[in-house]
Amino acid sequence: MTKRTDAKPALQLAGALDLSPAPESCPAPIKSRYGHFIGGEFVDGDDHFTTVNPATGEVLAEVAAGSDETVDQAVKAARKAADGVWGKMSGADRGKFLYRIARRIQERSRELAVLETIDNGKPIRETRDVDIPLAAQHFFYYAGWADKLQYAVPGGNPTPLGVAGQVIPWNFPFLMASWKLAPALATGNTVVLKPAETTPLSAMLLAEILQEVDLPPGVINIVNGAGRTGGAVMGHPDIDKVAFTGSTNVGRIIMRQIAGSKKKATMELGGKGAHIVFADASLDQAVEGCINGIFFNQGHVCCAGSRLLVEESIAEEFLERLKRRVEVLRIGNPLDKNTDIGAINSVKQLGTINKYLDIGKNEGANVWQSPCPVPDKGFFLPPTIMSGVQQTDTVVREEIFGPVLSVLTFRTPAEAIKKANDTEYGLAAGVWSEKNSKLFEVAHALNAGIVWANGYNLFDPASPFGGVRHSGFGREGGIAGLWAYMGGIS
Repeated sequence: MTKRTDAKPALQLAGALDLSPAPESCPAPIKSRYGHFIGGEFVDGDDHFTTVNPATGEVLAEVAAGSDETVDQAVKAARKAADGVWGKMSGADRGKFLYRIARRIQERSRELAVLETIDNGKPIRETRDVDIPLAAQHFFYYAGWADKLQYAVPGGNPTPLGVAGQVIPWNFPFLMASWKLAPALATGNTVVLKPAETTPLSAMLLAEILQEVDLPPGVINIVNGAGRTGGAVMGHPDIDKVAFTGSTNVGRIIMRQIAGSKKKATMELGGKGAHIVFADASLDQAVEGCINGIFFNQGHVCCAGSRLLVEESIAEEFLERLKRRVEVLRIGNPLDKNTDIGAINSVKQLGTINKYLDIGKNEGANVWQSPCPVPDKGFFLPPTIMSGVQQTDTVVREEIFGPVLSVLTFRTPAEAIKKANDTEYGLAAGVWSEKNSKLFEVAHALNAGIVWANGYNLFDPASPFGGVRHSGFGREGGIAGLWAYMGGIS
């Protein structure tokens, strides 16, 4: 590999892409080619793939595809840092670096938000107000833990595991990177990070931030590529810990790959969240919660409330209220601050969602789509509601990962609990009721890693996140997020 020398911007966001200007847009140059970030330096590769703007279908940049040799070089750089400067550094000093990263994320937040929106397709309002601020909060939160690890585990000072291999998804690229990187660094580990192949650009901007804060070389290494590159990271013999967020099927592959090794692992996998609405709930608030639960980030959310279970006595009224509200959601240019629904991340994912819509129709579902105008170019899909479905239908049981809501009914709390738990997944659920006793009773009975009461998709760095059953194991966030990166007591 050779050091990358082409640092001249090839495009300017918004203007060069012929997108209508938005107040939240800002000059953020996209380079014509990106490589990897290894040992504190940008390096290029031999093979490249393209990343595209989902809102237009236009190519944004060429990105290097990491080979086995690339991954090996990154792991060696991480091991050198783990055994050297980072492994010997005090927790207080490590925390200072995390604070610097957090502050720099805040300083470049608008640039990061625009870049994430263009590469991912999600509305600027989400990247600006949710993703990037929450990413900075994670670094701030774990910076505070770096010199207090003796209080995180009873019995003494825990030791780091060593080198962590992390593979992140395309639905929350920058936020998922922060979720994984911050606790790993706070506990004294070094990292080889593999971003998703459709959304690598914000990770490359993060690499610039790491250089700006003078993070020691090799502490964080970023290798781009697709599934083969991710497999090389997970399977490398000198990786001590693997962390993966993505589909359940890929999670199974990784677990088979590392079986028999001494690698520790955490997996945050798929979901089919149940959103339960009782007749005594505040219906208008529940409508807003359901919209946030399934249409936030175009439904590209593992914990999305994709199954609506509504009490039979209010089902018809609630569905009408829900449709009226969905009809006024705006779908279009993700850089427009007034856009509610952005672009589907890739043409491949759009095809998968449409396949499920056809399956739902063939199984007898009533498929309703918002009549909102849809852009002529790019990868877009109107918010969709499937009613008249059965518990055994494919669209009720399988993760669609798009703006598609399946609606079922129930008569009693016991029936709601039974239907909610009748799934192989167990990541998240939501319950709506004005009666606290009912909220606690139902939440306690749901087999899910996270249960929200009278709300949905509410996140905080201090709160653990993770699933059960086929939704994975281990926790990210909070003090539990530290445990996955710590070894024995010194």
